[in-house]
Amino acid sequence: MSSRFGLLRLEYTFSVIIPMLMAIYLNRLNPFYHLDILIGFIFLAITGNTWNDVIDMRDPNETETLKRVEGYHPKEIFTIGVVSFTLGLTLLLRTCIEHFLNAIFLIIIIISVLLYCLWLKPIPFLNHISLGISHMLLPYFMIKIDAGLQLLDLNTELPLLITFFAFALTGQFVHEVIDSDSLTKYFSLRQCQLIIIISSIISFILGLWAFIILEQFYFFPFVFLPIGTIYTFRRPTKSTQGVKDIGILIGNFLLIYFICLITLQMGGVI
Repeated sequence: MSSRFGLLRLEYTFSVIIPMLMAIYLNRLNPFYHLDILIGFIFLAITGNTWNDVIDMRDPNETETLKRVEGYHPKEIFTIGVVSFTLGLTLLLRTCIEHFLNAIFLIIIIISVLLYCLWLKPIPFLNHISLGISHMLLPYFMIKIDAGLQLLDLNTELPLLITFFAFALTGQFVHEVIDSDSLTKYFSLRQCQLIIIISSIISFILGLWAFIILEQFYFFPFVFLPIGTIYTFRRPTKSTQGVKDIGILIGNFLLIYFICLITLQMGGVI
């Protein structure tokens, strides 16, 4: 039987937590005032992970999923998703009641995730945009709305948001090539390599632009993150599971990095 915590895939939750931490850091907010939103989205991420597994475990080619859910029935995995969805939704009710726009955003997020799990996952690019909006942009905006701030500061936030969105898309491309998902079903390995390299170069240029505009050396690492991807995909070969694992580790490193920055900020160090 699989690990109980392995079913939750908590190592993937960084993708939805980091954008919210970015909003907190860039606007010098107190994270404890928005803790219900942060934890609520962790629960919703677990819901998305488990319900996606319920769908994928029907496919005999999804060997990674089948190994993860070994010993469990679909209804049991689905129940985990229902419980985490209820907990997450309850935690998010406060901000939705206080801010009507956050309620609209939350509905869009839930619909986007459901559409991804049921229909959009096999469609390249459209599935990436759906995930980018539901996992990154809207949670970021929900934190800002909850803090009573304007939706977006074009001078300080836009460069970093565009950079992070491009980097997230690149990560999704890599993820799909390794798992032989939608991207590999429509494009050859050579074409997938070109897509990832072009996306990485764009991420590098945007990262440099954001670093120069924001004038914060704490964002310097974002400039060089895409270089590793370019090196990995310098040849049109099928990458191993190790590349995916490294990407997940780096994502969690960035999560710890932002927690550190926010802690320093709260202590008045930066």
